[in-house]
Amino acid sequence: SNPGKGDYWACCPFHGEKSASFHVEDRKGRYHCFGCKVSGDIFTFLVEKEGLPFPEAVERLAAEAGLPMPQLSEADVKREETRASLYDIMEIAAKFFEAELQSARGAKARGYLLDRQVPAAIQRDFRLGYAPDDRQALRNHLAEKKVAPEQMVEAGLIIQGEGASYDRFRDRVMFPIRDPRGRVIAFGGGGLSKDVPAKYLNSPETPLFHKGHVLYNLDKARAPAHDAGEVIAVEGYVDVIAMHRAGLPHAVAPLGTALTEDQLALLWRIAPEPTLCFDGDSAGLKAAYRALDLALPLLKPGHSLKFALLPEGQDPDDLLKSQGAQAVKD
Repeated sequence: SNPGKGDYWACCPFHGEKSASFHVEDRKGRYHCFGCKVSGDIFTFLVEKEGLPFPEAVERLAAEAGLPMPQLSEADVKREETRASLYDIMEIAAKFFEAELQSARGAKARGYLLDRQVPAAIQRDFRLGYAPDDRQALRNHLAEKKVAPEQMVEAGLIIQGEGASYDRFRDRVMFPIRDPRGRVIAFGGGGLSKDVPAKYLNSPETPLFHKGHVLYNLDKARAPAHDAGEVIAVEGYVDVIAMHRAGLPHAVAPLGTALTEDQLALLWRIAPEPTLCFDGDSAGLKAAYRALDLALPLLKPGHSLKFALLPEGQDPDDLLKSQGAQAVKD
C-alpha cells in the first residue's frame, strides 16, 4: 500500500507475515520492518534478500539508475570479498558437521542428543552437527573444496600450530551460531566426555563473529518474539533448544559470557521487557545480579527487564525433563 507520497507498506520479505509491517520511506531510501526489525537501504536490501556481494549490488543499482559505477577503494572491495568467502566457508563447515552427525562415526553424538531429548527433527531445525575425533577431518574436507589454509584459519575453524595445522573442534556436538539473516558465522562445540578441557568451546573472534554483539538463535526467535510480544534470554545453546521444545521458540542466549550492553540493546529492540532466565543456583544468581548492574543505568520508560530464576538449581533442560513443558512455561 502507498498511504502517502514516498511512503510504502508491505508484507515483510524477510519473515513470513500476514499483515504489512514492512515500511519503505522512499525519500530517505530506507526500509524497516516493525516485526522482525530488519532495516537498511537499497544496497543492503539486495545484499540481504538476494545474497549479492556488496560491489555487485552497487553495480546493478548504478546500471538501473543509468549512473556511472561509483569507485570503491581496493580496501572496500577486498573487505567485502573476504567476508563473502568466509560465509561460504562457514556454510561448507556447517554442512560437513551435519553430515558427520548422521554418519556412522556420529553415532555417539546422536545418542548424546537423544539422551538429552533432542529428536532428529530439532537436530535438523537447529542444524546441529558433529565434529569427529580427528585432527584433520574438517581441514581435509575444506582443502577438497579448494579453501586456502589461511582462509580456514581466518574463519576460526583451523588452528595453525608450529609446523602443522589442525581442526579446532574435535569430538564435539556442534551448534552453528547464525547472524540475524540466518548465515552461519561461528560455532559452539559441546564436549561429549567429562575429561574434555572445556565443556563448551566457541569459535574465536573473526571478521564475521564478535561474540559480545551476537545472540544465539536471534534469527529464528525474532518472528515468534514479535508475535508473543516478549523475548526470553537463557544461559546457553541447550537451554534455547529446551525452551523451543517446551513451546517457547522466542528464546535466545549470549555466547558463553556475561550479557553485554550490545546484547541487551538487541533484546530491547525485540521486546520492551525481555525476560532473563537464569539457572537456579549460586552462579545463576550471580549472573542475574551482573545483568542487573549492567541494565540499571540503561533503563528508561518502555525499557525494563524481568527476571526468572529457575527452582532448586535446575536449568531449563533439567526442568523440562523432570516436570515437563508446563512447568517451564509457569
